Amino acid sequence: MPKITVCAFGWVPPFARGLVRDLRVRWALAEAGLTYEERLIGNEEQASADYRRLQPFGQVPAYEEDGLVMFESGAIVLHIAERSEALMPSDPVGRARTKSWMFAALNTVEPHVQNLAEIDLFHPNEEWAQLRRPSAVKAVKARLTKLSGWLGERDYLEDRFTAGDLLMTTVLRILRHTELVAEIPALEAYRLRCEARPAFQKALAEHMAPFAKNA
Repeated sequence: MPKITVCAFGWVPPFARGLVRDLRVRWALAEAGLTYEERLIGNEEQASADYRRLQPFGQVPAYEEDGLVMFESGAIVLHIAERSEALMPSDPVGRARTKSWMFAALNTVEPHVQNLAEIDLFHPNEEWAQLRRPSAVKAVKARLTKLSGWLGERDYLEDRFTAGDLLMTTVLRILRHTELVAEIPALEAYRLRCEARPAFQKALAEHMAPFAKNA
């Protein structure tokens, strides 16, 4: 069993709790049945040269595994998924489809979602943000509508849960301050279905625990 360490924040503001991207890695590890140690960092360590050697941009998560160092949550989840049939099928077609949905979550859906979240959470009272918000909402709705159209009556993006669903669910969670997902029943049911997985519940509890300790 490899020794795995996941770097995460020891404290974040309430609006960010449950959204910081170490949650993705914790969830993937839980689905794969892998144990890990957490390394909690604060602002001073985040800006240090030592941490930048792990994560060049000073973000979280950073990931260490028996001498391997990785950053970027999507890349880390892919690394875990490629070794776990719980997250990625063993057949070539299933693996390719899983990777397609992983990239779709991070490249096609998340940029629009994150754009709206930044407007709402960081600049709600600024005039430029208020002017830009309608077009940002429109862009998010367009992506969500297409995603819902693909899901249809499916439980998951393909014929079973994969790392694509894991990443897509964490993207949809960024919109929790709005009703945009809830307004589309198929997407809301999909999000809740993925969040009901025991591995997600375990990962979320471990992600949230440091914030309670450091409140």
